[in-house]
Amino acid sequence: MLLDTASLYFRAYFGVPDSVRAPDGTPVNAVRGLLEFITRLVQDHQPDELVACMDADWRPQWRVDLIPTYKAHRVAVETEAGLPDEEEIPDTLSPQVPIIEEVLDALGIARVGVAGYEADDVIGTLAGRAAGPVDIVTGDRDLYQLVDDARGVRVLYPLKGVGMMQTTDEAALREKYGVDGPGYADLALLRGDPSDGLPGVPGIGEKTAAKLLEAFGDLAGIMAAVDDPKAKLTPSQRKRLDEARDYVAVAPKVVRVAGDVPLPAFDPALPTEARDPQRLEDLAAQWGLGRAVQRLLVELKARG
Repeated sequence: MLLDTASLYFRAYFGVPDSVRAPDGTPVNAVRGLLEFITRLVQDHQPDELVACMDADWRPQWRVDLIPTYKAHRVAVETEAGLPDEEEIPDTLSPQVPIIEEVLDALGIARVGVAGYEADDVIGTLAGRAAGPVDIVTGDRDLYQLVDDARGVRVLYPLKGVGMMQTTDEAALREKYGVDGPGYADLALLRGDPSDGLPGVPGIGEKTAAKLLEAFGDLAGIMAAVDDPKAKLTPSQRKRLDEARDYVAVAPKVVRVAGDVPLPAFDPALPTEARDPQRLEDLAAQWGLGRAVQRLLVELKARG
């Protein structure tokens, strides 16, 4: 089981009231919520291995070099008052991230992030190397591109907390989008994604992109059709795709998750007891996490 950790603690932050605070008054709703998420995931899905994948770099320079607008709107911008305004990260969330990392480490739950890469890239690399079935837990549809029935790779998408999960396999992708896993990356590339600063091909929406992929197989097939006067493209489609060649040439590397991240050595086995019980006890006391930590420990021990 591979966790898109930032996606989950971001959801936890908004799903758990900010009245959940440590004894000193510090909000810990994201920490508490994430621990409860993990407890429920272990309980419901019984993974043998679990990795909390982290964003060591949420906006890698190599992606920005290819598409400068990539996640640009999430960078602090100047407001009329001349003060930075961070659009995406609430100011009471970011201080909770180091607490999350310390608690995961004390528990002994593998936590992997690699400089220069996003959590998605770590997930893509681990999913590609895994021998057995893989569940990817994320609230980010970008990872649908990794769905692969033959290898048992599916996405668990939280609809309400993690108690109500949408299981996405190839059948679900085809029903909703008309594509398979790799096809979803091409669909997203053509459609664009304002939340990630990806412009897409103007005039090519999701339904049109799906029809083009069905007709021509993949992105390369679509672009080959642009050069084939006999190919069944409308004049406007041909014109828009032709004008978007520069974008289409670089976008695949930006949109597709990396599968060759140089991962550090780590143990993905889900622990049955805390790696550092004293440190965990101290953290639980400091941040008021005793009940949430105990529930997770009980669930981990039950697996042993």
